[in-house]
Amino acid sequence: MTSRPYVLLSCAMSIDGYIDDATAERLLLSNDADLDRIDAVRAGCDAIMVGAATVRRDDPRLLVRSERRRAERVARGLPPCPVKVTVTASGDLDPAARFFTMGDGAKLVYCPTGVADKTREQVGAVATVVDAGDPVTPEAVLADLAGRGVGRLMVEGGGSLHGQFLTAGVADELHLVVAPFFVGDRRAPRFVEDGRFPWHPGRRARVVEARQIGDVVLTRYALSDRCDG
Repeated sequence: MTSRPYVLLSCAMSIDGYIDDATAERLLLSNDADLDRIDAVRAGCDAIMVGAATVRRDDPRLLVRSERRRAERVARGLPPCPVKVTVTASGDLDPAARFFTMGDGAKLVYCPTGVADKTREQVGAVATVVDAGDPVTPEAVLADLAGRGVGRLMVEGGGSLHGQFLTAGVADELHLVVAPFFVGDRRAPRFVEDGRFPWHPGRRARVVEARQIGDVVLTRYALSDRCDG
């Protein structure tokens, strides 16, 4: 898929690999300086994707926060914020979630054929619902996004979505931030679960940057030849 969007995965986790804890409150893994870095990365993308579970659990806005960065995008002929994208298997999405209500840009919802009608009933008034086949695959989503002019996609999680893109071998770059503490609770979600990944002891991912940002550490991995570091 040489014409697919460039795919950048972004994740923050604890030392022991968890992306949240098992409580109802959102676990803060990053810091202000790193959140500003993420904002800059968002501003350089055409679309931002999260899974439906993340929409339900974290209620993210997925907007470029910096007024200066929004203005710079507009000056380049782009909308102030990237297109927002989510993928749902069940169609269970709340149209009042901030994913849908915050920002004037386009919102795309990909779903399997079997729940397309249900998903349109749920959020068709506030987003474009795309029947992506059954099952929905990263390749199908990327092909549709490419047809909509998306050249650079940022995938912000959660773990299930990250795992799907990684095991499918359609990720170009990974930004992995490690927070300086442990979660230590197997009920909590991890960065990725079991799977067959293209990167293994016989084929290591290439590190293109390792940097301390306050009390967290960012490591950037090149996952394809499209990532030049």
